[in-house]
Amino acid sequence: MKLAPLSLNARSMLGGALVIGIFVLLTGVALERAFEGAARAALEERLRGQLFLLMGEGEVTPDGRFELPGPSAIERLNQPDSGLYAAVYEQGEALWVSPSVLAAEPPLRARLATGEWRFTEQWADGQRWLVLGFGVEWQLESGARALSFSIAEHGELLAAQIQPYRRVLWRWLGGMAVLLLATQLLVLRWGLRPLRRVARDVGEIEAGRRESLGGGYPRELRPLTGNLDALLRHERMQQQRHRDALADLAHSLKTPLAVLQGSRDEPEAVEEQVARMRRSIDYQLQRAATAGRSAFHTPLSLEEALRGLCAALEKVYAERALTLELALPPGARVLADAGDMTELFGNLLDNACKWARARVRLSGRAEGGWLMLRLDDDGPGFGAGESERLRRRGVRGDERVPGQGIGLAVADQIVRAYGAELRIGASDWGGARLSFRLPRAAGP
Repeated sequence: MKLAPLSLNARSMLGGALVIGIFVLLTGVALERAFEGAARAALEERLRGQLFLLMGEGEVTPDGRFELPGPSAIERLNQPDSGLYAAVYEQGEALWVSPSVLAAEPPLRARLATGEWRFTEQWADGQRWLVLGFGVEWQLESGARALSFSIAEHGELLAAQIQPYRRVLWRWLGGMAVLLLATQLLVLRWGLRPLRRVARDVGEIEAGRRESLGGGYPRELRPLTGNLDALLRHERMQQQRHRDALADLAHSLKTPLAVLQGSRDEPEAVEEQVARMRRSIDYQLQRAATAGRSAFHTPLSLEEALRGLCAALEKVYAERALTLELALPPGARVLADAGDMTELFGNLLDNACKWARARVRLSGRAEGGWLMLRLDDDGPGFGAGESERLRRRGVRGDERVPGQGIGLAVADQIVRAYGAELRIGASDWGGARLSFRLPRAAGP
């Protein structure tokens, strides 16, 4: 059975717990080893001082024995099994052993060169010992003698110093880990609150209590919420276009149907009304199918999309030897639906070729996030009053421009769906100029 994926909160908590656990473990080990190293260094210094004190107390007799004038000033050397033991060796033979050495057998024997210090950790009979040795050249009247002084302390005494520190250390580190996890949980709840708000707002949109997500979100979520709002607007516009198209279709069919009812015996009138109804249906279907502007369109290469269309128009109008020119920026791409662009430029270019005398040119330039386009021809053009009338009528799907069919109305509808406006004017050649813009895709 496939397990459900963990929530973001659970993932973050598990990841944070793992990081905190590793951090606490490594920190504890590092601090424990640092404290143990400091304790060993302090023990070594203490043993060194005790060794110097022992050397200062003792003396070598003429017969070769090492003696103390009385009990050592180091009390633990006088106490049996005190855990601190000392001895003096010459050539591996013991000259003196502290009274504290009773049943214990510490590893004190060592042969050291004169001036040599040696601090080691050794094991004997399953017990841990910390041993410090020092080689001395002892001057006597009979000559110099090479002696080795050794002092050892039981490892349990060092462990007894480390254990309390270890318990306190891990207790505090454990408490710190719990506190960090609790803090992380609170921070996560605070940090993920905008995501919970997005989910709540989307639920309200689904319930019909609001129309968009709105603003007030952190910067990292704004692309997400902005795209969601754009998608919602696009869907609402699409739905509105469908409703408008159905309403306009119903409205535009009322008159032909009424005429048909009264013209049953007039074939020519019936044929005319049927043709009128067919044009209305085609137009409304084209209008309803317009995709419109959306943040989710794949960038479309405009030159590639128009190359085949221009080739087809040149064949259609081959007998007129028209010059069809494309002057677009290199690599121009738009965020638009391919079907919309085919419908838009198919209507506009066909209309321009239909009325042009010899030349048609589609040019463009990039300006911010838009591609500014201009279609010029050298035909008769439009009068000032007529151009204004055509531009106004282009937004109404149930009206037609005489002599232009439904192409200009469809083109204007598509351009408006992409947040722009189709402007009609005069070209430099005396013909018509159609200007509009489309959202430009960023990058190459």
